[in-house]
Amino acid sequence: MERTSVIRADKINKIFTDPVDYHVLKDISFDVKRGEFVSIMGKSGCGKSTLLYILSTMDTDYSGQLFLNDQLITGNDNVQLAHLRNQSIGFVFQFHYLLPEFSVLENVMLPAKKLSAKSSQEIEHDAIETLRMLNIDHIAKNKCYRISGGEKQRVAIARALINKPSIIMGDEPTGNLDSKNAHNVLDIFKELASEKGLTLLVVTHDKDFADRTDRIITMGDGKILDEGF
Repeated sequence: MERTSVIRADKINKIFTDPVDYHVLKDISFDVKRGEFVSIMGKSGCGKSTLLYILSTMDTDYSGQLFLNDQLITGNDNVQLAHLRNQSIGFVFQFHYLLPEFSVLENVMLPAKKLSAKSSQEIEHDAIETLRMLNIDHIAKNKCYRISGGEKQRVAIARALINKPSIIMGDEPTGNLDSKNAHNVLDIFKELASEKGLTLLVVTHDKDFADRTDRIITMGDGKILDEGF
């Protein structure tokens, strides 16, 4: 049985107009199926991060159509998109963006509290279970400024998972880590895809990382050169 599409781009174009017109994304069309772990690679300036911001609904200034779980989301207003992001998309960035004075547990709970779909007790239970899955439940009460870089990125992954999103999107999620911790993050992502059926789409410069994903989408000059099939 064919897997359903989680995210699909159809003829996405993006033009920057300041200081001069620059066509940064040119007729981008592809989709990512449920349970796929896909990486996007390409030289700096090819449009990878610009594409990711459009796919994540944080940039709505584009032409073309974007679908999430087979629903057209292009044209939704900012309130609808903010709710959609919090409910269906988890983010892991190069820098973790944790609140340093908050505990690990509090940081992980934040997106679920914002969504307000569960009680505080249910959210705390889910957060602890997610931390346990990532083998960091023992630091749940620690303030985030007191944990290591590798632990911070695991906390960021837990925070991205708390609302059980349809897809995790990553922008250079191992770019700020040493090789050991980068390898650990990759192993976590692989496990999430293979055992939990989670869908992942990650922009990376790390060829070793990309080579271990299910497929590599290669970009160049604002276009998709190879979808990796």
